[in-house]
Amino acid sequence: MRQVAVHPAEGAGGTNTTARHVAIIMDGNGRWAKARHLPRVAGHRRGAEAVRATVRAAAEIGLEALTLYAFSSENWRRPEDEITDLKGLLRHYIANELEELHQNGIRLRIIGDYQRFGGELVKMLEDAVARTADNHRMTLVMALNYGAQHEILRAVQHLIREGVSPDMLDEAALEARLDTHGLPPLDLLIRTSGERRLSNFLLWQAAYAELLFIDTLWPDFGEADLREALADFDRRERRFGGR
Repeated sequence: MRQVAVHPAEGAGGTNTTARHVAIIMDGNGRWAKARHLPRVAGHRRGAEAVRATVRAAAEIGLEALTLYAFSSENWRRPEDEITDLKGLLRHYIANELEELHQNGIRLRIIGDYQRFGGELVKMLEDAVARTADNHRMTLVMALNYGAQHEILRAVQHLIREGVSPDMLDEAALEARLDTHGLPPLDLLIRTSGERRLSNFLLWQAAYAELLFIDTLWPDFGEADLREALADFDRRERRFGGR
């Protein structure tokens, strides 16, 4: 297994893990609510609490980066009232969690075409990114209006506009134009709720990442689940295309 040094936060009781960058497809909010005869928004609200707990745990464990699939480019197909609820929860999260993120040394980064969210929310997001820009304990990456196929397409368009010749084009050149440039390579991608697909999330970055699909619905996910996922990761032998 490839060994990577990780430096847990001082005094945080970090876990010895070789993982640096973990991504999560946070799935199951709707099913969690349906099972309890609650409106879907109740599942999203409980899911926001799971985000809070998971971010705290990731920082304590010592991850360098945590990427959360918060709003996909396909989510616009959902009913208008659900989209409104999701945007409201995002505003609430930024307004209420920003100071804690900053005080805990967590840097916020956004990937995806978040400009589509419009005026007030875009300003909140950009202000939050600027507020936490100099933090280095961990990077929290929120994927908003994100789709991996479109991300790769935009990267290719950047290369064309820059006049990069075909013989100069390689994997490193394309990676440098992806939304995730500068982040550690993706080590582990987790999907909750029992679904076993990537749903247009980090397709390029997941080429050699370990994949873990768990049955737990996202609102029930917490620190213990994250630690168990990392323990599973550390038991695996990563080959990166080798035998």
